Amino acid sequence: MTTNPIPTLTLNNGVTMPALGYGVFQTPPQETVDAVTEALRVGYRHLDTAAAYGNEREVGEALQRSEIDRGDVVVETKVWASDYGYDETLHAFEKASAKLGLEQIDILILHQVAANLFDRTIDAYRALERLLADGRVRAIGVSNFPVARLEQLMDATDVVPHLNQVELHPYHSQPGLQAFHREHGILTQAWSPIGGITFYPGPWGDDRRSVMDDPTIREIAAAHGATPAQVMLRWHVQQGRSAIPKSVNPDRIRQNLDVAGFTLSADELARIDALDTGTPSGPEPEREFDATMLFPIPEA
Repeated sequence: MTTNPIPTLTLNNGVTMPALGYGVFQTPPQETVDAVTEALRVGYRHLDTAAAYGNEREVGEALQRSEIDRGDVVVETKVWASDYGYDETLHAFEKASAKLGLEQIDILILHQVAANLFDRTIDAYRALERLLADGRVRAIGVSNFPVARLEQLMDATDVVPHLNQVELHPYHSQPGLQAFHREHGILTQAWSPIGGITFYPGPWGDDRRSVMDDPTIREIAAAHGATPAQVMLRWHVQQGRSAIPKSVNPDRIRQNLDVAGFTLSADELARIDALDTGTPSGPEPEREFDATMLFPIPEA
């Protein structure tokens, strides 16, 4: 097994986690077991899934097949908006824990703002607080929350989110949101950390440009004998963020974890920061949820 000296991050309640994790967004269930098994083999110790991905069961299967001590792996999943509400979210935990095969989930977060259902969103977060107090989860948080929604949530609840998982890559680095996180002790966690949202198929337009092909990223990568993905992940690690790259290719799974062998200079970090366009490539966080988006999450 390959191991890599990836830094450890500490959440505002003392829970620790590796700076780099392994994500399974859009990974079909039949591929998930093999992909997660490989990720664990090469050294990943943080797995990120979600009820809406439809592959929690397979993540759990791969974890149970491995010989890695359960306490060495941080498992994170997300509650989908169709399960928002206090009692509904408590039940969503039961569904997720059964599929994952875990009595305790390390990190449980709300997947979306669901702007037109925000009262239910608040109730869902209160349920996360209850699960945290009962020891059934070790940390709680949110995903895709802008500053104004974080402020609303924090005004209405007691526990400051331990993390906020958001679209974050060189073309959309959200410096204002990151500053708010630092002010309040919220860990910034990046989905699409290598800009996958800028190039993989999706409903967000055909005129996107891939950050993988950015000349600045490629120049820095060539200078370090690294891949563009490795440069972006090193950027996240050096700036203290949690990043969750996703791949089902064994070589890229390994490469994405292998970022400890070089260091980006202050100038290189600044050049990457300067690529921010201020425009997301993914879905609008404030979008309203209609009936088609509130699809039911199957029972365990």
